[in-house]
Order: sequence, then structure tokens, then C-alpha cells
Amino acid sequence: MTVATTTPEASTQVQDGASPTTGRESIVIYGINYAPEIAGVGRYSGEIGAYLAAEGHAVCVVTAPPHYPGWRVQAPHRNGWAYEALAGAEIYRCPLYLSEQMKGVRRLLAPLSFAASSAPVALWSILRRRPSVVLVVEPTLFVAPMALLAARLVGARTILHVQDLEVEAAFAVGHLGQGGLLARLAGAFDQAMARSFDRIVTISNRMAEKIIDKGVDASKVEVVRNWVDLDQVRPDQDASAYRRELGIAEDAFVALYSGNLGAKQGVRLIWEAAERLRDQPEILFLVAGDGPMRPELEKAAARLPNLRVVGFQPEARFGEFLSLADVHLLPQEREAADLLLPSKLGGMLASAKPVIVTADPGTELADFLGTSCQLTPPGDSAALAEAIAQAAGHDPDPETRAQRLALAGQLAKTSGIAHFAQAALFLQRADAPSDARPIAA
Repeated sequence: MTVATTTPEASTQVQDGASPTTGRESIVIYGINYAPEIAGVGRYSGEIGAYLAAEGHAVCVVTAPPHYPGWRVQAPHRNGWAYEALAGAEIYRCPLYLSEQMKGVRRLLAPLSFAASSAPVALWSILRRRPSVVLVVEPTLFVAPMALLAARLVGARTILHVQDLEVEAAFAVGHLGQGGLLARLAGAFDQAMARSFDRIVTISNRMAEKIIDKGVDASKVEVVRNWVDLDQVRPDQDASAYRRELGIAEDAFVALYSGNLGAKQGVRLIWEAAERLRDQPEILFLVAGDGPMRPELEKAAARLPNLRVVGFQPEARFGEFLSLADVHLLPQEREAADLLLPSKLGGMLASAKPVIVTADPGTELADFLGTSCQLTPPGDSAALAEAIAQAAGHDPDPETRAQRLALAGQLAKTSGIAHFAQAALFLQRADAPSDARPIAA
């Protein structure tokens, strides 16, 4: 099975920072997450829209109000229909169902409600603009039927950007029950939609293989990994001021997790590991983010003096904040392996700090990281705690540090986003190898 992989190291036709596009295209982006969300899919979709607009293309976005990962609308937005201009793109926002308990069926109602409220807006936008490309972002696949119908009516090419195999993931992590009629219907819908797009771009090789297994022609599938801004996140940034602001001692060993606090992320392991290491007060577990699991983390932090929970930190200081860590934590549920690739990984690698990852050998995450990071079994809080304690007692290894920086160089935003635009605009693919952007160690 061959998958066309469009990554910075896989092309000579597009140089780092160069534009792969020629001419002005009209593009409609349709997805539930978009800027100014700073976590996960919204960040990448926002950067794609801004990049295409900066290249001179006419970009229209149909999306929801910013709500992820906290599942509540971010001020000053409201949960209704609205229009705005953002980074050169026209944005139409449509409401969705939100609840404080976004679990089970409620997680299904959110994308379904957005698909219903946005369908007339998407149809009107596509019919009025007659775009050359309609780009659908998964999640959520529920918007695909309307996008495909409208695109066919105007002769637009269709592309699906799969950031998350949401149907498989929903069943794998327990949002929806395994087996039964619902699972069969969801699987059939998933396969039918995937086969209907002219091109699919996803973020990992294993995800691409799963897409091809749905009956999609391999020639339609490309891999473009999520990127990291190497101008924003750099090794050895001074984080002493950040430590003082947060009241963290200079000699504290900080085990940092920053990102979405959801079921797929396996964040339960963090407070279980903190419980195991509560007799080592020099090790501080710092969790920054938002999501459905945050209340449980805050309850654990109330009884564990070595665990702190804070919100997302300012975007302008993201690189500085990541440098605050002595070790990064990247937990992930075993059931979600190869159904997604954590978007936070790039920033961790670019910071050059050690990373402890819960992943089984043979998964895409483990294969990509190689020996650059320490692996522990998913769900094993004892192994995670032991790895953190060992990291606290040893100086970082220069060889694995260099490996992390080399991997971060493969994920450079300037190259990655240009390659995505190349795929999205159906330009000629280029498969000859070239050097990725180097990073000073």
C-alpha cells in the first residue's frame, strides 16, 4: 500500500517559505473549528485560511463560534449566527449545541447541531461564490453531505482534511457504545463520505491507511503532518520570568502538560502519577489547558500539593511557556492510538526539552519519535511516575535533544503549510526528497 506523503522532507518543488500557488482561486473552508481557537484543529484551520488569503486567494469560512476545547463560547463571541472578517478571510459563524457535560450523546449533538445550523449558510456561500475548491475539515464529517452536494452543483473540486478519525475515536474512547445498529450506520456513513471526496489530506500514515481501508483510492490520499511555528517555539528560551509569575521555584522540576483536557488525551494518568510522587515535593506537575476533564483535574489538585492546573497561557508567550518545562508529558489513551496524532507534539519537540510519551511500540507516534523521547505504556501511571522521577534525577541527554530538534525541523510551519496549500489546490504533487529546515541545537 502506497500513500503519497506530502511533508517538508518530501518535495523539492516547494522551498521552505515559498508559495506553491499560482493564480487566484476562490475557496470555501467548512468546519466546526477555526481561529481564534488556539488548540487543536481550530489553530491549523485558521492558519490555513490566513495563509491562502495572504497568497491572494478569496477565502470564505463557514464555522462555529470559538468554543474548543472548553466547550463554551469564547468572549466576545456569542452562540449564534454572525459574520466577521479575520486575517483576510470572510467568516460566517453558525451556532451549535453546547453543554457543561459534553459526554456521550451530547458529544454527538454538538456536531449534528452545527451541521444543521450551518447547512443553509454553506449552501448559500458555495452557490453564490461558485468556488473552485471546497475544503471540509474533519471533525466534523456531518457537514460533508451538504458540502459535497453544493460543490457538485457548481463544479467545485472537494477536499477533506482529516485531523481526527472522529467516528472510530468516538466509539474507541467510549463516547458512543460499541457495536449495534448505531455503529454500523456510523461506519457506513463514514465510508460513503470518504469515498465521495476528490482528495483527502490527513496528518499521519496510519490514519491514511485507515482511510484507504474504507475503500478510498490510495492515489487520492496524501499525508501532511501538522506543523509547528519554529519562530515562535525555540530551544533555550528564558522562562525564569514565567516561573516567578506563576510562583514556581527556580529549583522545582516541572513536568508540564499543555493542551486539551479531554478523554482521548489520557490526562487521568497525570494526577495518578502526581499521587504516586506526592512524597517528592521538588517535582511539580503543571497542567495548562481546558476541556471536559478539567474539573476532575482541579479536584485532584485541591488535594495534591504537587499538582497545579491553570488555563491556556497567552499565545504570544507560548514558546516561553513551553520552555518552562523540565520534561513534557504527552499521555494518550491506547484506544485512540493511530486515530489521531497529537497536535501539541510539534511544540514539545521544538522546545528541545525531554518528552515522556504514553504510546505502544509500533504505533505511528512511537515510530515517528524513535529514540528521541521516552515511551511508557498507555494507562500505566506507575510507569509514567517512574519515568518522571528518573528524568528529575538525570541531566537531559544531548543526543536525544538533537533528535527532537531534527524531528521539529521536519514539522516546520513554513514548509508544512505551503505543502498543504499545494495539496488543497490540487497542484502537482512532488515526491523527490529534500532537506528539511535545520534547527540550531
